[in-house]
Amino acid sequence: MTPVNAVPADLPSAAPSPLDIDRLLAGEHHDPHSVLGVHTVGGDIVVRALRPGATSVSVVAGERRVPLDRVADALFAATLPEHPGDYRIEVGYDNHTVVTDDPYRWLPTVGELDQHLIGEGRHERLWDVLGAHVRRYDTPNGVVEGVSFAVWAPTARGVRVIGDFNAWEGRGHPMRSLGSSGVWELFVPGVSAGSCYKFRILGADGHWHEKADPMAFATEVPPATASKVTESSYAWGDEDWVARREATDWADAPMSVYEVHLGSWRPGLGYRELADQLAGYVEETGFTHVEFLPVAEHPFGGSWGYQVTSYYAPTSRFGSPDDFRYLVDHLHQRGIGVLVDWVPAHFPRDIWALARFDGSPLYEHEDPRRGEQPDWGTLVFNFGRNEVRNFLVANALFWLEEYHLDGLRVDAVASMLYLDYSRKDGEWLPNQYGGRENLDAVRFLQELNATVYKRHPGVVMVAEESTAWPGVTRPAHLGGLGFGFKWNMGWMHDTLRYLSHEPPAPCRGSRSTGRTTTTR
Repeated sequence: MTPVNAVPADLPSAAPSPLDIDRLLAGEHHDPHSVLGVHTVGGDIVVRALRPGATSVSVVAGERRVPLDRVADALFAATLPEHPGDYRIEVGYDNHTVVTDDPYRWLPTVGELDQHLIGEGRHERLWDVLGAHVRRYDTPNGVVEGVSFAVWAPTARGVRVIGDFNAWEGRGHPMRSLGSSGVWELFVPGVSAGSCYKFRILGADGHWHEKADPMAFATEVPPATASKVTESSYAWGDEDWVARREATDWADAPMSVYEVHLGSWRPGLGYRELADQLAGYVEETGFTHVEFLPVAEHPFGGSWGYQVTSYYAPTSRFGSPDDFRYLVDHLHQRGIGVLVDWVPAHFPRDIWALARFDGSPLYEHEDPRRGEQPDWGTLVFNFGRNEVRNFLVANALFWLEEYHLDGLRVDAVASMLYLDYSRKDGEWLPNQYGGRENLDAVRFLQELNATVYKRHPGVVMVAEESTAWPGVTRPAHLGGLGFGFKWNMGWMHDTLRYLSHEPPAPCRGSRSTGRTTTTR
């Protein structure tokens, strides 16, 4: 029996080399665009297409139609009399025929400057270039609409995009590597908002891994795990609130924050239903702000959002990304600020998410003495890696800019600062000076706060830091961490302990918490 991917001994002149064919069909060609699409070979114009399951493939250019020969398995090729110009691909299957644009005739959607900034860890709008973006291009034959996919997977041997638009098969959509940036990219015409997708990654370990997009802007409703293409059409109406916020020094302004877990505050409400009811309650009780427990997508509802798998997507449990925008906008128009708990300290081990993303420790530190969180059974980000630091700093900016949030309460800062946090002797690795301080995490937090306050001086950055680390709210350029506020953990615990006691008679509150709230 002839193997499915066998390369014929006598290849037609339009065929690529046997090595290119083997790598392409195996899914480990770093540059499929150099093989597929239209190319000049030895003075001839050749066109090649990779179409799994097809019975016939033709190039259509105006009134011209040129059939392609099957070269090997799903690979078709032909020599053309001239360049086809703005061509399309006609693909015949057993019971139907489709005409579509060719993904392999388009230039990269991630530019050289973007690649440089990603490598340097300095791309402050990372979400503009990575992830899935609906794009439209004018051509002589009309507008071509599709989705560009881009993902960082530097040690991968090959990456395919799979989804409901290709029956989750992916062999026909290998992505190209953009060199040393570690980014893989592909524009797929015909895909639209609402499509579900993942990346199928051939890791350096030789195994295929199906992964949700780390930069996904929307997801399926858990427990489903696919990423979703989305395109916002929301028109904001909170200009007055944002202007007041930017002009306010919140360290000297009254703030009273109501903490809310969206899943348990009046259960059953979506983002839009929550908007009016929550605003009314907050107005009635006199709070100035709400603080949502983490809203980024997470698979386990019982974690209350503190084990995040999709850092750039609001959870789909309560509606769409635009529905969440509506909630924030409505609160702003009612004069209520919105803070969100943000979790950059650790992430869960789910095999379809960030863990060993490209078959290697990528987002997590490779040494388990620094890359594992023993208390929560999670993984710790590698804060010393440029691209990982960029992923997190850009994520903070993303929530502030795309969702108009008024600040972030940064969770579990103490676990980031100390290398021996929740670790026994011999279970942690000292820093280069022999100390217990995580210097990479310190630099990350300084960069985070300096960048946020540079771009948005009216927001607040709050540290949930439970130790006596010095300079939490000292500016980063003076050696501090650069936060604007520190969460007073002692006051919170003392207050809860006080409320748990039976009141003395008459109820005058004879016990004191012994604490006051502090901001600086």
